[in-house]
Amino acid sequence: MPASTATFPKETYLQWYEQMQLMRKFEDKAGQLYGQQKIKGFCHLYIGQEACVAGQVSALEKGDKYITAYRDHAHPLALGTSPNAVMAELFAKATGCSKGKGGSMHIFDKEVGFMGGHGIVGGQVPMGAGIAFAEKYNKTGKLCICSMGDGAVRQGALHEAFNMAMLWKLPVIFVIENNGYAMGTSVARTSNVTDLYKIGLSYDMPSEPVNGMRVEDVHEAVARAAERARAGEGPTLLEFKTYRYKGHSMSDPAKYRTKEELEDYRHRDAIEGVRHTILTNNFATEADLEAIDERIKAAVQASVEFAENSPYPTPDELYKDVYVQADYPYIHD
Repeated sequence: MPASTATFPKETYLQWYEQMQLMRKFEDKAGQLYGQQKIKGFCHLYIGQEACVAGQVSALEKGDKYITAYRDHAHPLALGTSPNAVMAELFAKATGCSKGKGGSMHIFDKEVGFMGGHGIVGGQVPMGAGIAFAEKYNKTGKLCICSMGDGAVRQGALHEAFNMAMLWKLPVIFVIENNGYAMGTSVARTSNVTDLYKIGLSYDMPSEPVNGMRVEDVHEAVARAAERARAGEGPTLLEFKTYRYKGHSMSDPAKYRTKEELEDYRHRDAIEGVRHTILTNNFATEADLEAIDERIKAAVQASVEFAENSPYPTPDELYKDVYVQADYPYIHD
């Protein structure tokens, strides 16, 4: 069990607990629904990695932008997107936050600054740099935090984006969510450099490893990077060393790792660490935390009912949201 000394205020720990429990319980339910074939297509769960998102959100400001890959349910939930809208999107319903057109891998919510989950491995990296360029160009004082998996660091677009981001001192925080396995292949089998944060050093980019199983460490690292970005000092690369308890996707039995390894990481669970700190410091009682759990459980169940009762998109939606120009003439004959 992690140390129980509180390094942040009571309110922050309670916020983290509630956010991470919402992510966990939502993803648990999504996994069950996928097994019942109510959610179809691809589905990548965030269970085990919750501290990576919770620490980002608490360290950044309203108006900052977030972009990630296709393991993207947790980000909008932590940013305040309604669980109803996220669950409806998983059900491919018209009331989903991408109007039922994106599904699990392509969730967007501009209102909370979530610039989407993206299905092309590494494709979000130059896009994250581009969003940061726009923030700098428009002098907003805001930044973009761009998350990727450990497999994405082998994409050439990452290196081009890193070079430009450093050259132009863009306000971007690049985050590698290193959960140890690019799909099903360990980092050690695919990379000569296994400390992935060191990739940033070749661009003179400030880079550091972070314990992604401890939300306090994530918050502190992101806060430091954000301060640099807002001061005009450019990007930072953070390697969050984390772990997913489930397979790469719902179709992955995860036979490439041992039960002992999985149990070892479960003993480092970030939610349990925060829970322990809350109770040890008398920030809340067991009954208080149970009440939070019940409230979240009810909200997740309500999101399922909302999704099930929502309509599917109508066929004409196929031709909408393709071009900015509403009456673009060349979509179909």
